[in-house]
Amino acid sequence: MANQTATIQLTSGNPLKQLLRFSAPLVIGSLFQQLYSFADTIMVGRLISENALAAVGTTYSLNFLTLGFVQGICIGFGIPLAQQVGAENSQELKRYLWNGIWLCLFLGTIITAGTFALAPLLLQNIKTPETIFSDALCYIRIIFLGIPASILYNFCAGALRATGDSRHPTFFLLASSFINIILDYLFIVPFSMGVSGAALATVFSLFLSGLMNLAWILRKTDLLNDSVGLRRVSGNHISRLCKIGFPMGFEYSISAIGAIVMQSAINTLGTAAIAGQTTGEKIRQMFTLPMESVGMGMATYAGQNDGAKRYDRIWEGIKSGITIQLVYCAAAWIVIFFGKGFFTKIVLGTSSSQAALLSVQYLGSISTLFCIHGSLMILRNTLQGMGYSIHAVISGIGELLGRSVGAWLSVVSFGFTGICYANPIAWGFALTYCSLLVSYFLRQRIKGEIPKQKV
Repeated sequence: MANQTATIQLTSGNPLKQLLRFSAPLVIGSLFQQLYSFADTIMVGRLISENALAAVGTTYSLNFLTLGFVQGICIGFGIPLAQQVGAENSQELKRYLWNGIWLCLFLGTIITAGTFALAPLLLQNIKTPETIFSDALCYIRIIFLGIPASILYNFCAGALRATGDSRHPTFFLLASSFINIILDYLFIVPFSMGVSGAALATVFSLFLSGLMNLAWILRKTDLLNDSVGLRRVSGNHISRLCKIGFPMGFEYSISAIGAIVMQSAINTLGTAAIAGQTTGEKIRQMFTLPMESVGMGMATYAGQNDGAKRYDRIWEGIKSGITIQLVYCAAAWIVIFFGKGFFTKIVLGTSSSQAALLSVQYLGSISTLFCIHGSLMILRNTLQGMGYSIHAVISGIGELLGRSVGAWLSVVSFGFTGICYANPIAWGFALTYCSLLVSYFLRQRIKGEIPKQKV
């Protein structure tokens, strides 16, 4: 197991306190991760040009499609690990860990080669304007080449979190965030590398964070020790990892397809709309990533308690998680209400351009419905933690439909206003589905009417 001083046992103690303790490092880490993404946006927008910002922004949906899939499968691979931690079965834990490693090596090779080759076609399909196509292609191809770095970080960090250690992945992410900001400036200003410099800084810092997580696993835990006979490829373990990991990856990708549909609609509105939505979306992510981190903590919490058959604690964890989210959403709305113009000016350097005005409109609209997103993160991750990953995919289809509705509204009559409400509509569709499923599965599990085998 991991270093006991760094781990938190989620199958005992007050659920609210335990969830807060475990999620706090994840929240801090996500904020700093978004900080260096925000730094990319500021430096590209202020130090290169608004067109360069639009080029980076138009790749977001493709970035979300591929790296979201990678992140999803790695989070999914961590669910069986968390369940074995809860069941206190160290041999099965190591079997799942090693088979996860073999899967990650295979997937990293296939996904990187495929996305790099298809990058021009993908950009054409989302109607990327010719004026920014070259910069967009350069940026996204470097990001795609960094997919193995993303897999390294997400899988190693997920393994540590499964054991209850959310602190050290956060420490390593903080260190790489500062390095990324420094490299951003060096590559963009002294070296004049343009958008490629921003992409290289992101990939290098993520790779460094992954290496630090791996070094900690090797030196400070026994996760990879005493594994004689446990390292071989196991069809049963590979199958179990794929049944949970791939649906979670597809759930991210299905949501991303909705983002691609929305991006295509944004691209028809012109460069100012692209830059305005990119700016607003980056600022929005600064505020919603902590909600996603609490959700990530909920997945581990649900996984450990599911493995320990503590279904009553899962109910209490859901209540505690939603309470945390609603309090945070109220605070975030207040900050955005008074600061949206200031935040936009930090990125674009002006509060009077068309892009800046659209960014302010986007933030003002979407922040009023953050509570939907926060609640969704708790309930969806509860499903995932219990092993019902296929239902996360179905909720992702709901998000796809919601974003498609928003894109259709923007094209038909509402213009940029339709874009502002596309994400909340998507969250609402998915939340409705996850609420019904969590209630059903937990009630049946408590009654003993559903077998342990996950679907």
